[in-house]
Amino acid sequence: MTNSVKTRPDKTPAVAGSTKARYAIALMLFVTVVINYMDRANLSVAAPLISEQFGLDTAQQGLLLSAFGWTYAALQLPGGWLVDRVHPRLLYPACLVLWSLATIFMGIVGSFAALIVLRMAVGVFEAPAYPINNKVATRWFPEKERATAIGFYTSGQFIGLALLTPVLTWLQYVLSWHWVFVLTGAVGLVWGLVWYVLYRDPKESKRANAAEVDYIREGGGLVDIAPASKTGRKKISWTDMLIVLRRRKLWGIYLGQFCLTSTLWFFLTWFPSYLVNYRQMDYIKSGFLVSLPFLAALVGVLIGGVLSDNLVKRGFSLGAARKLPIITGLLLSMTMIGANFTNDTTLVVAFMCVAFFGNGLASITWSLVSAMAPARLMGLTGGMFNFIGNLSSIATPIVIGLLVSKTDFAPAFVYMTVITAIGICSYVFLVGRVERITE
Repeated sequence: MTNSVKTRPDKTPAVAGSTKARYAIALMLFVTVVINYMDRANLSVAAPLISEQFGLDTAQQGLLLSAFGWTYAALQLPGGWLVDRVHPRLLYPACLVLWSLATIFMGIVGSFAALIVLRMAVGVFEAPAYPINNKVATRWFPEKERATAIGFYTSGQFIGLALLTPVLTWLQYVLSWHWVFVLTGAVGLVWGLVWYVLYRDPKESKRANAAEVDYIREGGGLVDIAPASKTGRKKISWTDMLIVLRRRKLWGIYLGQFCLTSTLWFFLTWFPSYLVNYRQMDYIKSGFLVSLPFLAALVGVLIGGVLSDNLVKRGFSLGAARKLPIITGLLLSMTMIGANFTNDTTLVVAFMCVAFFGNGLASITWSLVSAMAPARLMGLTGGMFNFIGNLSSIATPIVIGLLVSKTDFAPAFVYMTVITAIGICSYVFLVGRVERITE
């Protein structure tokens, strides 16, 4: 692996008497990610009853379930451009309120077409979310703490998927599928208001003293970057696009993210069907087993962030500290191929848990965006990164559907293993030395 030599130990220890306001920011990001993924999971919970009420066939169900991904991926670049120009204190609450309103109306409307339109609207307004998360983390955390912060708030997506899905199912049972959308949307509306009231940049925050701001700045946090609205650059330019599209290092993290998120989308789409249709499990048992890999991923993402930052503190180069958990995690993800060589359900689930633990371990990839993106184009780079990564939400279900037959799922695991191997090569040979791209 390139760039693995040690450098001198970190020279920016925490200043005595500095505040810890950045930890509250990490918690705010975590809550926002949980809400974000809760609003992605609510449709999969309600889909069976929606299909029954509206008489949807499987093709219509697939269209409804895919509606979010099409607009979410397509709007990553405009969303990233917007992140570079609008302050997180204003943009994040606006996005939260708008996607939450769309979610609430999904529980009120009475037609299939309206559900499609509203689900696409949720994808539109959630598109800037992760670029905003990355921008906030880059401003609030020094380099040696950033991967831990990113790992912490990213873990919210696995909690949202593994733990809140049963809660939403219970709500639907007690009330109706309509209330699943109304209540989850209401949570987002309230949190949007909370974010607007509480969030400030480091230099504007009354909770962060000068010692903490200096600590963040000296550790590589971008506390002094002025928004584009104050620099006079209001329009996207081809020069900006070429900067984020023509650099080999950036393509390394774009391609790596596509390969990493392919595993996530396999578990979000095909894994439950694999257990039911190819392993002959009932829905109750498969529902429980589906949650186990997500819990393993939750552990993995928390370990990945802490491990990476500890390597930075021990004097490892930034490239080694960031890429070691990512590449190790991708190697672990390749263990899912073991499912092709056993008929033991316990072993199959064990392979899946190891694979998704690895996916979680590798999910600190946004730390590379923080470390490598041009400072002025943090949002645009993050948008491109998330756009290419989330193309897997379209490619993975379609490609696997073409590869497998009614009796043979083995080609799917071969495909996932090959894609993961490509991701490893991309981090090793394309990314190379981790350093900020200059303009």
